[in-house]
Amino acid sequence: MTRDDAAGMARAMEMARAAAAAGEAPIGAVIVDPADGGVIAEAGNAPIGEIDPTAHAEIRVLREAARRAGNYRLTGLTLYVTLEPCAMCAGAISHARIGRLVYGASDPKGGAVEHGPRLFEQPTCHWRPSVIGGVMAEESAALLREFFRARRGGGADASKEAGHG
Repeated sequence: MTRDDAAGMARAMEMARAAAAAGEAPIGAVIVDPADGGVIAEAGNAPIGEIDPTAHAEIRVLREAARRAGNYRLTGLTLYVTLEPCAMCAGAISHARIGRLVYGASDPKGGAVEHGPRLFEQPTCHWRPSVIGGVMAEESAALLREFFRARRGGGADASKEAGHG
């Protein structure tokens, strides 16, 4: 993990905390230009607030970054996200041609990068970002566990209930 990765993931964690404060699953995402370290876009999970099942943090941040860039291809940029992306988000990351994906906690139930379909390893995947997982994983998993424990009144396991929705 580099200093830039720590800073990017720390900002994604802030977005995750903001999502939790809004009653959403605490997942945050940030897109950074590694050339200058500038934040292009940032977002938290919002399917409840936006009444949109696709309003995962990754989709929202990809949309905003594309608008700002004036291009749907975001080649060369780095996406930081607090939880391993699901299949929908991994597909969108591939279509956006993100250069590098850095994520926090693994998601054995809903993840699609190192778990499930392992989308970037499929021969039909047309673009594969470089991937680094486990950056600030424990902090991200703890935030998810605390959120679901408070919402459901029990000891929800982040790996079983963290899904992006």
